[in-house]
Amino acid sequence: MRSKSLALIAASTGLALAMTACGANTSTGGDTTTDTNTDSASGGGTKVGVILPETKSSARWEGFDKPLLEKALKAEGLDPDIQNAQGDVQKFSTLADGMINAGVKVLIIATPNSEVGASVAQKAKSSGIPVIDYDRLNLGGSSDYYVSFDNEKVGELQGQGLVQGLEKLAPGKKPAEVIEIEGAPTDNNATLFHNGQKKVLEPKYGSGDYKLVQSQAIPDWDNQQGGVTFEQILTGNGQKVDGVVAANDGLAGAVITVLKKYGLNGKVPVTGQDATPEGLQAVLRGDQFMTVFKPIDAEANATAKLAAALAKGDKAGADALATGSVEDTKGSRTVKSVLLEAQLITKENVKTVVDAGFVKASEVCVTDLAATCTELGIK
Repeated sequence: MRSKSLALIAASTGLALAMTACGANTSTGGDTTTDTNTDSASGGGTKVGVILPETKSSARWEGFDKPLLEKALKAEGLDPDIQNAQGDVQKFSTLADGMINAGVKVLIIATPNSEVGASVAQKAKSSGIPVIDYDRLNLGGSSDYYVSFDNEKVGELQGQGLVQGLEKLAPGKKPAEVIEIEGAPTDNNATLFHNGQKKVLEPKYGSGDYKLVQSQAIPDWDNQQGGVTFEQILTGNGQKVDGVVAANDGLAGAVITVLKKYGLNGKVPVTGQDATPEGLQAVLRGDQFMTVFKPIDAEANATAKLAAALAKGDKAGADALATGSVEDTKGSRTVKSVLLEAQLITKENVKTVVDAGFVKASEVCVTDLAATCTELGIK
């Protein structure tokens, strides 16, 4: 996938991105209500609909994206109705139908998979409602714009983190044996993360420096399944592994649970993504080598500015914000995009995430990490 990053994203979106950037992984029951007059829709502005995908794989959606989107959209004079489909594609479609019928002026969607996303976008387009793909591009869809991070670059950061971790924890080991636990095969972002990882790691595999034991995608980003799958691969390889690519902090946590069972935690670098409090704790303990900090507030703010322009019918204004582009390889089209930068986080710079206000020190510096936080200046 070809992407054109924004050279001056702060200038084009009005965001301050000097510090570039998901809580506990919980699953909530699937409420099938279609009422659009929720707490998120407080009235007093142009209606926009937002549908988030789930909470099972990561609590970023409810813990970060929902409140940040609500704040940003309201700041732009919009009236947001923000719902979560809880991983249920039928519920996602039903929520979208309700918002379209309620007459939202813009629909913002982060979908469980591209198929439902493309279907929803087409329905909205037929009703004259512009659609923004939020965080996840819907391949084969018709959404007008896309706001996310440069996700191949995120994967590159994960690959670089693994290399750094192996240099530190398994210096001189050849070939270093690597297991990859990837995200959902139906999520285009997971594909992009893997593509980015391959840019860094395939030369290592090809040179014989590293040996790829197995690479396995995990349906629905299911952390429990990720742990089960990792343990099966690990035991099938004689309980030997030198490094693990885990596509996000939730999967990393599941991998670490298995590594603890075999006395390998802290001895094997594990990657992650999202800079969740739990992920950052694992990084500080040394069980997880790195995570990726993605400033979701910047993503929410950029989306809100784009939605505000579209709600006014200001296509030229929207185009001026979306100065990047990505290729929809299934739909054979170029999608105008806002692409934000992410940052590799290891133990040494966890403070960056706290200082940026993304998480609170109290969420990270739990009892057993108090001394470590003090040493690193996290307060």
